[in-house]
Amino acid sequence: MQFDLDQSIAVLERTPRVLRALLGELGDDWTRANEGPESWSPFDVVGHLIDSEETNWLPRIRVILDGAGDRRFPPFDRFRHLTRNQGRALPELLDRFVTLRAESLVELRGLGLDPRDLTRTGVHPEFGEVTLDQLLATWVVHDLAHLGQIARVMAKQYAEAVGPWQAYLTILRR
Repeated sequence: MQFDLDQSIAVLERTPRVLRALLGELGDDWTRANEGPESWSPFDVVGHLIDSEETNWLPRIRVILDGAGDRRFPPFDRFRHLTRNQGRALPELLDRFVTLRAESLVELRGLGLDPRDLTRTGVHPEFGEVTLDQLLATWVVHDLAHLGQIARVMAKQYAEAVGPWQAYLTILRR
């Protein structure tokens, strides 16, 4: 599948609704459980998605589109949420993510990107030169990966409870 901005936005705008539908009003047994040391719970993932909205996607898009001066991306702390969200409640995080994502998509749509813009480049600290369409595609896949991660973490809470059906439930083996 080739990158398509409209199709990408269609996925990005659904993520907050999916998260709210899946996690809203669930207890900590579901939302604070993880897969062990150095793994993230659904709560942690929502916090990470908030950090990504605030300090990753649009700041890097702006660097690419600025076109003048330094094209290096600002640093992104993938673990900032682990200390930042201590003492906060999941409904608060979900509300914040809904607001931030809506604002991000308003800005993204307002950029009026054309095919030529999508080939413009920035410099990632690890990967070097990357294109805007690669960054935007990564934003979509990042959302999908974390939705999958949340589903996997939640499924594993019932790994023992499913008994012999574990043999058919591949999500429990990842």
